[in-house]
Amino acid sequence: MSSVAVLTPESFAEHRSGLKDQDLTGCVPEDEAYIPTYLEAFPPLPEKGTPGEKSGEPASAWGSKIRPIKASVITQVFHVPLEERRYKDNSQFGEGEEAKVCLDIMQRTGAHIELSLAKDQGLSIMVTGKLDSVMKARKEIVARLQTQASATVAIPKEHHRFVIGKNGEKLQELELKTATKIAIPRPEDPSTSIRITGTKEGIEKARHEILLISAEQDKRAVERLSLEKAFHPFIAGAHNRLVQELSQETGARISIPPPSLPKDEIVITGEKEAVALAVNRIRAIYEDKAKSVMVVEVSAPAWLHRFIIGKKGQNIGRITQQLPRVHIEFTDGEERISLEGPTEEVEQAQIQIQEIIKDLLVRMDYSEVIIDQRFHRHLIGKNGANINRIKEQYKVSVRIPQDSERSNLIRIEGDPKGVQLARRELIEMVQRMENERTKDLIVEQKFHRTIIGQKGEKIKEVRDKFPEVIINFPDPSQKSDIVQLRGPKNEVEKCAKFLQKIIAELVRPTSLERAVTQKIREETNTKIDLPTENSNSEMIVITGKKVNCEAARDRILAIQRELANLKETEVTIPAKLHNSLIGSKGCLVRSIMEDCGGVHIHFPSEGSGSDKVTIRGPVGEVEKAKKQLLQLAEEKQVNNFTAELQAKPEYHKFLIGRGGANIRRVRDRTGARIIFPSPDDTEQELITIVGKEEAVRQAQRELETLVKNLDDVVEDSMEVDVRHHRHFVCRRGQVLRELAEEYGGVAVSFPRTGASSQKVTLKGAKDCVEAAKKRIQEIIEDLVSTVALKDKSPQQITQSKTISKIRTIKKQIHTEPNTEPVS
Repeated sequence: MSSVAVLTPESFAEHRSGLKDQDLTGCVPEDEAYIPTYLEAFPPLPEKGTPGEKSGEPASAWGSKIRPIKASVITQVFHVPLEERRYKDNSQFGEGEEAKVCLDIMQRTGAHIELSLAKDQGLSIMVTGKLDSVMKARKEIVARLQTQASATVAIPKEHHRFVIGKNGEKLQELELKTATKIAIPRPEDPSTSIRITGTKEGIEKARHEILLISAEQDKRAVERLSLEKAFHPFIAGAHNRLVQELSQETGARISIPPPSLPKDEIVITGEKEAVALAVNRIRAIYEDKAKSVMVVEVSAPAWLHRFIIGKKGQNIGRITQQLPRVHIEFTDGEERISLEGPTEEVEQAQIQIQEIIKDLLVRMDYSEVIIDQRFHRHLIGKNGANINRIKEQYKVSVRIPQDSERSNLIRIEGDPKGVQLARRELIEMVQRMENERTKDLIVEQKFHRTIIGQKGEKIKEVRDKFPEVIINFPDPSQKSDIVQLRGPKNEVEKCAKFLQKIIAELVRPTSLERAVTQKIREETNTKIDLPTENSNSEMIVITGKKVNCEAARDRILAIQRELANLKETEVTIPAKLHNSLIGSKGCLVRSIMEDCGGVHIHFPSEGSGSDKVTIRGPVGEVEKAKKQLLQLAEEKQVNNFTAELQAKPEYHKFLIGRGGANIRRVRDRTGARIIFPSPDDTEQELITIVGKEEAVRQAQRELETLVKNLDDVVEDSMEVDVRHHRHFVCRRGQVLRELAEEYGGVAVSFPRTGASSQKVTLKGAKDCVEAAKKRIQEIIEDLVSTVALKDKSPQQITQSKTISKIRTIKKQIHTEPNTEPVS
């Protein structure tokens, strides 16, 4: 059998008054907490119009908009007396167990917690965040920082199910609201007592709520009075004596919310005559006291609120300690502060807060500037270097939104002059970055020294000519042909053209002449005359001592034989694909040149429109490079999907693996191309994955799993004979540093010198720790075999040395930079 609940205007009004009374003070701004009336929530249906009426006109209130109720951030402050504190050691306040517990709760709930120590050694706790987060955080704080007590409350057995609620929701809500643990007897248990465990304050709240629920189910009369919270102490009296006297005189049960519960509703239950008498008495007390209690609002810009509250609530804490009966309420996003309490104390608090506001308005200012989010990380700088410098230099606070917020608004607060200077500098930095451009020139490495000149004289002339352009040459050990130019767009273009002219002059002579003029003259101390550019002669004249001349001749002939094996070919690739083939800072084309050793790939200058790409080098390698380049171009045309992954630089060697084993397995399984940053790249944590979208996504997932495993730090130990400890820790721990570099930054700790312990501790990623343990065991085996050589025959010694040498060669191979996986 089903039933239908009919909501009348009268019942809705009653329901609406209940909602309003239960609303948490300070949780929602006044304009957001608006509760619609019955007619607003349920407007009457339009009556059928007459034929003459226009259908386009609204016929009722159904077309009106109901104001949405928005979520808001709340702040709750509560006090833990000294006698109820679980941790009472003040010598390490802010660093001991209390701080650890609060940090853990913040991470679990998302609320922000601030602790401060009152003069009476009690603990003041301020919790800020969404309502749900604050309630959860408060429950955990009370359970973990405050000593626990227990009490019982007896209500009729048939009322227990109303305390539990549907699927236990009411009980969970009650435990969360009061930060207590409530144990209700099982249905088969005849006991009527409900046990409440928690702090004294929380027990009182829970007991109050349970009695209210029981009273609502009682068949006797129930009256609810909504009276401002500030008047509740006057109605209750000292130590609740007045309310107890009222209960005894009238015979009604009066339930007043405890001070810590932000609720205005007082509930009176009992016989109708007793309830009516109690209501009249309470109203009389209220009306009498209302004349001596006031509520005041102080205007203050919303951005100043946190400065008014002070660090860890110090400013407001001083006022509330002096005037404990004044309730001060801040609402996030509103430019007002509410003060409530006795008239004299409210006036004193108002004066003090207005003085704080006046002082802050003189000393403080704020400014907001909209900057595209792509520039935010550059404004922050490496490890916050740029933004920290601005903060310290101008004495301001700069809030840059997190990437997850997807906001372009940056807020600057502090000294008025400093705010304007910081704003100007941020805008100038962005303008420079917007106008900045990076361009890569491909210049054969053999020309780098010539362009730089002796002691950098030639490149200094170029830099003096273009002072705003930064010119970066690769390190000679990288064998890279990429010269990077960075600076204002126009200056970079001019500098690039100037350098291209210099390069053209260097390229003009024949290959043989370039090799001769570069080294042979200086190294053999001879004079070498080459045929002029317009001459048909192929004769080279060498003048000098006979021995030097013969050495120079042999060198020239050797170069001639080498050049005879060189090949130069051109491939046609659409110009629009050239930048994507070169890759970020030349990483893609560099990987092909390194894979096909000795090959040089030259792309036409940007803007030329030419589709011709030149490949020069040994015959076999040129064909290999041509095949890879065309294959890569085809992939770019078909599917050029790119993804990026962040991983700590110390993880890269482990991700690549010995001989590139790990990264090769990922590449073979997915078919994606994985590119690790070179030593000169500014972003050392960036790994680029290129290929078909499906393959890139798969490779990205596999690499993210590997990185996640590396981030999971474990600690393990192993036994190492004391006599071998010195080998690992000598030479300032060189062996330990090599282990850390090779195995993802794993930390290896040996016992102190002279200790008898054999326990060695390893800490780091699980896979890195296991690999490091195996490597340490290999080193120990080498040490043991070296000691055993004294008792072996010459043949055995030769064999052991050979094995040791092989292991040493392997170690050198693994410690050298491995570029094989960049393919």
